[in-house]
Amino acid sequence: MYEISDGWFIQARKIPSPNYNKRPENVTIDSIIIHSISLPPGQYGGDEIDRFFSNQLNWNEHAYFREIEGLQVSSHLLIRRNGELVQYVNLYDRAWHAGQSCLAGQENCNDFSIGIELEGTDVSPFENSQYETLLAVLKTLKNYFPEITAEKIVGHSDIAPGRKTDPGSGFDWNVLKSE
Repeated sequence: MYEISDGWFIQARKIPSPNYNKRPENVTIDSIIIHSISLPPGQYGGDEIDRFFSNQLNWNEHAYFREIEGLQVSSHLLIRRNGELVQYVNLYDRAWHAGQSCLAGQENCNDFSIGIELEGTDVSPFENSQYETLLAVLKTLKNYFPEITAEKIVGHSDIAPGRKTDPGSGFDWNVLKSE
C-alpha cells in the first residue's frame, strides 16, 4: 500500500505542475476520474507528458503537439506503462483534468475529484503493472478520503460523454471489481 503525506504520495515521483488552483471552500473530495494519455498519441515512455503537464512541451516537436498548443492541463497522478506513479498536483488542490463535466448531477468535476491518468490510448490494452499500481493507489485514496465510493470511480468518458472517450475500450473495468 502507498502512503500519503500532506496530499502527496510519498512513493511517487513528483513533478509539480503550475496548472492547478484551490478547490472551492467546503468541497468534499469524493470521486476519482480515470483518464488515458500518451504523447505523441500511441507512443510511450518519453517525458512528453511530464513536460505537457508542466507547460514545458515544445509545440513544434511533433505535429500533434500543435493541435494541443497552449492548453494548460494537469492531473493529480499518472501511472506509467511500467507501473511507476508520478504526481503533479497535491491531492487537496484542484487539478485541471476533467474540463466541462458532470457526475451524478454535480457539475465541474475538477472541484471534487482526483484525476488519475494511465499512460495509454483509448483503444490499446493497459499493462498488468498499471492495474497493480492503480489498485494500490485506489485503496490508499479510499482510506485517505473515505467519501470515495466504488460508484464514484469513473472514466473521463462517463463525466464528459460525447466529448471524451478515455480511458476507452482498452481499460478493463472488471479489474476494479476485484479491489
